Amino acid sequence: MTASPKQAQTGQARFKIDGMDCAACAAKIDTAVRRIDGVAEVSVSVTGASMTIRHDGALAEDKVLRQVTRLGYSIVRAEARTEGRPSPAAASHDHADHDHDDHDQGGHDHGGHAHAGGDRRDDGAPVSKPAAGAIHLHGDAETGQAWWRSGRAKLTLACMAALGAAYIVGHLVPAAERWVFLAALLVGLVPIARRALMAALAGTPFSIEMLMTIAATGAVMIGATEEAATVVVLFLIGEMLEGVAAGRARASIQGLADLVPKTALVERAGGTKEVPADQLAVGDIIVVRPGDRIPADGEIAEGSSEIDEAPVTGESTPKRKGVGEAVFAGTISTDGVLKLRVTAAASDNTIARVVRLVEEAQEAKAPTERFIDRFSRYYTPAVLAVGAMVALLPPLLAGSDWNEWIYKGLAILLIGCPCALVISTPAAIAAGLATGARRGLLMKGGTVLEGFRRITAVAFDKTGTLTAGKPVVTDIVAYGRDECTVLALAAALEQGSSHPLAVAILGKAKVDGAPIPPAIAAKAVSGQGVEGSVGGVAVFLGSGQAAGERAAMTEAQRLAVESLNGQGKTVSVLVADGVVAGLIAMRDEPRPDAAAGIAALKAQGIRTVMLTGDNRRTAEAIAASLGIEARAELMPQDKQRIVGDLQREGLKVAKVGDGINDAPALAAADIGIAMGGGTDVALETADAAILHGRVMDVVRMVRLSRAVMANIGQNITVALGLKAVFLVTTIIGITGLWPAILADTGATVLVTANAMRLLRWRG
Repeated sequence: MTASPKQAQTGQARFKIDGMDCAACAAKIDTAVRRIDGVAEVSVSVTGASMTIRHDGALAEDKVLRQVTRLGYSIVRAEARTEGRPSPAAASHDHADHDHDDHDQGGHDHGGHAHAGGDRRDDGAPVSKPAAGAIHLHGDAETGQAWWRSGRAKLTLACMAALGAAYIVGHLVPAAERWVFLAALLVGLVPIARRALMAALAGTPFSIEMLMTIAATGAVMIGATEEAATVVVLFLIGEMLEGVAAGRARASIQGLADLVPKTALVERAGGTKEVPADQLAVGDIIVVRPGDRIPADGEIAEGSSEIDEAPVTGESTPKRKGVGEAVFAGTISTDGVLKLRVTAAASDNTIARVVRLVEEAQEAKAPTERFIDRFSRYYTPAVLAVGAMVALLPPLLAGSDWNEWIYKGLAILLIGCPCALVISTPAAIAAGLATGARRGLLMKGGTVLEGFRRITAVAFDKTGTLTAGKPVVTDIVAYGRDECTVLALAAALEQGSSHPLAVAILGKAKVDGAPIPPAIAAKAVSGQGVEGSVGGVAVFLGSGQAAGERAAMTEAQRLAVESLNGQGKTVSVLVADGVVAGLIAMRDEPRPDAAAGIAALKAQGIRTVMLTGDNRRTAEAIAASLGIEARAELMPQDKQRIVGDLQREGLKVAKVGDGINDAPALAAADIGIAMGGGTDVALETADAAILHGRVMDVVRMVRLSRAVMANIGQNITVALGLKAVFLVTTIIGITGLWPAILADTGATVLVTANAMRLLRWRG
């Protein structure tokens, strides 16, 4: 298509790019777009499948579309931002104003818990497809189709089939072997070579495709056509797998939006009407039923309910909220009917901001070059130059035999093939990743594994990361009865409830073997607790305030409640026949190895800090027991900001978390680590994952990284050393073509064997 030369305003333009699945893709696009007049800065995100251009003066969008299209990618304008655009922060909420402490003394009632085809999108934005005749090597992640239907997968399968057919024909007709393997090679090499040419014209002459083209062509020149065809197939398989991984990560981030319901019940003309959630306007009154997810950021206009804020703040227990208090999109109203006044449009609600923060953070840290591209920028041209000089200069200047020196030049090309050198790094990294995976330490690639050795600060989430993620009974204080009886009466009222605190009480009763008698007429008292009759005794279990309305509490009992609250514990008071019978304290306790893990990090000279959305009292109590610095009452953007502050202090920051609320900080950190059974979004957004939920595993990742990098240093020394020796012996005529091949193969075997030693790493 021919796009109109639409001129964007000064500021920022954003594009979505289809088929960008690896760091090499980002590097080529970055280099190509920077060559366009008016472009000041380019940020390319592989995971977000996006590109943001900051430009001075006018930017001709048609040039951007054409430049990216020539590289074989599809591109569509996503949005434009200009300087002075109002910040969505105006619609945000000051989390510090929220009351985080009411659940510490507050009880809990347990009621029912409930780019498509065409040249222009529907919104009119221009769409650019790959140029006619271009074979699109990359998948179609943006369109959401299955990976095996992508252009890359089809090319890979075609190349594999051609190679298989070549082996069969070559075996049956030996005279045709060279030609059938050459045909199989061309199936995959022609598209690769075309992309290499387009990248070279756009400013990246020594891309990974160029390296592959040179290596395959050189192999054909020395008669190794079969090996060349096989190498091309393996290259395409690796690239295809990268595309699959990138598509998964991209889909997981988009899945954040699924937390917000697609529809909402809005009050209109004296009744309620179901409308799309993205059509809600600020000021609309919406109705939220028990068990529903809240469809928009808003303020409670009528009613009260316990709100499960775990998706947003990481709060370990639901929190009672009433008229005038703020609630967030994606959170759950567990009981009670609410009427909310919408305070933010769909594009600026809490979840939308989290999605945007994740995308922007990943875009800011998107890698622009692979190691092989950075290295080949200097190494490969040097090898080609040396080979050419060896082949041409002696015959031209000294009248030497052409065949002899061309032979030596080809041998040098083989010696200079960076295969052994390049594999020295991925072989060690692959072994390190496999070793880590067997021990529950998952890292998404070599960049992450290498990065762990540079970590100087670790920021932990609290709930589900440093703690187990669910409250347990920590204290039972009995008055006039024994502790077992107090526990039994409380458990009787809690039977059948799925509330986290009820589950904690029932779990404690099961562990202690406390009998659980039946409760008669048990019912939840909204905002206060639960009551019923147990063995003819009227029993109530709830907050200290609600209990004080039913029974007189002594000064000693009030002090006991305050003391337990001061330790960050939630206290429920048991009243039996109008008399306080006992106190039950609960808290989300630290993991068994949390203190040891923090101490081990400190011993390595690594700073530790806890970032949590929980209330300050609970956070400080947990932090004191672990010996870690605490920052509390944080929203997702606050966690991301603190990670940025640490980075500006010169620290390399790892962020450990397990929930959606951690996603922006995980993406902004130098390395994001998802803990245990974290949400899919946390796992996919993070760079690494600790499957067994052990805090000590963070230290083990650092140790594994250091072991792998030491191994890589050894491999590079071996690879370069052998090449240097054979380079000299070839030029002086001691060794020839076959020793050159053996030098490259031998170096590859040696570095691979050395890398495999990492499989015995024990941590």
